[in-house]
Amino acid sequence: MSFPRTRMRRLRRTEGLRRLARETRLSREDLVLPLFAVEGRGVREPVASMPGVLRFSVDQLADEAKAVADLGIPAVILFGVPASDAKDGRGSGADAPDGIAQRAVEAVRRAAPGLVVITDVCLCEYTDHGHCGLVEEGEVRNDPSLERLAAAAVSHARAGAHVVAPSDMMDGRVAAIRRALDAAGFPDVAILAYAAKFASAYYGPFREAAESAPAFGDRRGYQMDPPNRREALREMRLDLEEGADVLMVKPALPYLDVLADARRELDVLLAAYHVSGEYAMIQAAAQRGWLDGPRAMEEAVLAIKRAGADWILTYAAKDLARALRA
Repeated sequence: MSFPRTRMRRLRRTEGLRRLARETRLSREDLVLPLFAVEGRGVREPVASMPGVLRFSVDQLADEAKAVADLGIPAVILFGVPASDAKDGRGSGADAPDGIAQRAVEAVRRAAPGLVVITDVCLCEYTDHGHCGLVEEGEVRNDPSLERLAAAAVSHARAGAHVVAPSDMMDGRVAAIRRALDAAGFPDVAILAYAAKFASAYYGPFREAAESAPAFGDRRGYQMDPPNRREALREMRLDLEEGADVLMVKPALPYLDVLADARRELDVLLAAYHVSGEYAMIQAAAQRGWLDGPRAMEEAVLAIKRAGADWILTYAAKDLARALRA
């Protein structure tokens, strides 16, 4: 025969055939929307480097939570951004009962009872030096930071968080948080560990939104070195052994190989964070007419799902949910 019997194009001829042949399906149920809570009232402040992303005061956050739930997105992750004059060396606001994150959790739980509330657990937003742990003699100290991180996680659980997500990359913090949660009577609060968090250039817009840029140095001493692939799996296994319920790779797109490795090697729920820089690049190119923004965003997030993510944290969650519902 002059033509092949196997014609791969047969199942690509119509949209209906393409839908029937799809191996990976993106769903609203895969999405987690990051939200930034700030002080004040009536605040809906655009983040200049992330088109379409806002920072909300707690009263406005409640309305946003309702809108998110109405779109069928199952979960949000909350980042508290305290006032600058409330920051200090030990990140006192991180575990304050009336802190910005704690009030945000309570507001979201009241406004949208069915929404899963995840909280970022870190010190960088709350410290005057902007690092993720306690600083002593110019160095970020691992072990003294664990108590502060555990206290923050417990305070989030008291406010009503369903899941706490330590993002600091201190060694042993998952075990410290698990012990503290259990001792405080919160054995059912889950831990989503930022297990393979790389020292990435893609976090810039987030640091603007969260006001969390380090005042000196950088975070390469505790976040992972980008060339290291095998080390990422070791980090993930350690967090799993310490009591993590879900493991995260961050960022997502530059580390799809790490995510795929984890999917093959680990029988556990996996999350991936489609971070601010990844989101901002597509938005910037779309604004200039260089690419089709919605299609590019969906393709990027679909790649994360295809690589093995069960949960996808993305600033595009609302737009994607609308498109998937259409």
